[in-house]
Amino acid sequence: MDIQRAEAQELLERLRGGTPAARLELYMEDDLVNSLTPGDPIEITGILRLRPPLKGKNKREERGVYARYLDVNFISGMMRDFEDLPISPEEERTIIEMAKDPKVYETLCAAIAPGIYGHDEVKLAVALQMFGGTRNKFLPGGEPIRDDIHLLLIGDPGSAKTRMLQYAVDLVPKGIYVSGKSVTGVGLTAAAEKDEMGEGGWTLKAGALVLASGGMAAVDEFDKIDEEDRAAMHEVMESQSVSIAKAGIVAKFKAKCAILAAANPKFGRFNRNQLPGEQFDIPPTLLSRFDLIFVIFDTLDKVRDTELAGKILANHQFTLGADSSSGADMAEAAAKEKERREILKKYVSYARRKCYPRLSDEAAEKIKEFYVDLRARGASSGSVPITPRQIEGLVRLAEASAKLRLSPKVELQDAERSIGLLNFMMNELLRDKETGLFDVDIIATGKPKSMVDKLNNILSIARELQKAEDIVEINKIIAAAGEMHVSEADARRLVDELIYKGELYKVKHGYVKIVEEYG
Repeated sequence: MDIQRAEAQELLERLRGGTPAARLELYMEDDLVNSLTPGDPIEITGILRLRPPLKGKNKREERGVYARYLDVNFISGMMRDFEDLPISPEEERTIIEMAKDPKVYETLCAAIAPGIYGHDEVKLAVALQMFGGTRNKFLPGGEPIRDDIHLLLIGDPGSAKTRMLQYAVDLVPKGIYVSGKSVTGVGLTAAAEKDEMGEGGWTLKAGALVLASGGMAAVDEFDKIDEEDRAAMHEVMESQSVSIAKAGIVAKFKAKCAILAAANPKFGRFNRNQLPGEQFDIPPTLLSRFDLIFVIFDTLDKVRDTELAGKILANHQFTLGADSSSGADMAEAAAKEKERREILKKYVSYARRKCYPRLSDEAAEKIKEFYVDLRARGASSGSVPITPRQIEGLVRLAEASAKLRLSPKVELQDAERSIGLLNFMMNELLRDKETGLFDVDIIATGKPKSMVDKLNNILSIARELQKAEDIVEINKIIAAAGEMHVSEADARRLVDELIYKGELYKVKHGYVKIVEEYG
């Protein structure tokens, strides 16, 4: 008779207070064998039995401790997502009343990180990410359209990025938080391990992104993850699946989760005068998969600094201000806050389960106008300000905005809200300082088109000069570039970059030559 051993883990959405998930050993026989896929939520019917100690197996069992296991009789798959939290009729009425409040956006943004001052646009984007776009949409060929929103926060140390991630994970019904160097590729996707039944076979264990399927995965210190480990996220972010080929096992897992990532600039602090691509230690192919990228600056502003210091000190006064008479009041306030967060968690759950907003003609026309107008502005300079991928991002954000207020239709205000967030990101990140225009190449290739054109001009100058002379003097290149309105400092920097890239090589001090291609 076929027999299989498996392990079941408690559903993550049922955990409270950061307790570890409980695990239980399963034994299946006959036609139940190979009916499970790692990471799937299931309902199990069986008999709980005790396994007697096995001599010499391990220290725990040698002491005479009986192990529990479940003798499985029946397995049924649960096609539910994390949103299926129990909601009473009274709570449902409360949620519907909350959705009618015109200040519902401010309420949710304030709930995401009440202890953090400012960053209103980031909080709004995280709020929309928790709700996500409309699910179960398909392309004409039958391919599913991604509805989860991916966000990346890049900012200076001490700008409360980690706290923002932790608040968001705490507020969604199902969230997993992982950080930096403690993350490996197999920890994110799936690990192949030797079967403990002693037959020498291999089994797969689901990683963080597979376990977070149907919820949110918060990845802190995103830039500290090794490059080969980070490569595992390409498929997850676009196809929302994990394909595994390890130890003779070929499998495909579902990893349908929204990713909220945080990273630091390469050189500690973000420099507004440098190109963003030179400061992110993240490949452009991965950056392009994020719907929104926010740069959080630590700016020196006396008014803002005064308000921020006041906010931090007020938080500490509330927490620490403590004679014995106020202890009961503080406990009551903490209980009310916990209750409020619980109802907000159920609000997110209810909206994702019950609300499927569709794009209205007005909202679709607004997004189309924005896209066409922006592309037309870039056509004059030859730069690409926005790509078709951003249209899908705008639609997801607009759908999330409608879902947040439980609206069945994506209205004009939702489209304007999503366009406002994208404009905010583009102003901070994608504006070419020379031309003043938006250029998506700043993220996609690391350089705006204006700089790429200058590099090509310098290279063509060197090629022309080399036709007359065997080696080219750098000063002559600088002089010729000046006639093309390229400053001396820029020209010298571009020559150095071409030498670094291997397009030119230095023959001797002050002289270069073009690297010719052979073959």
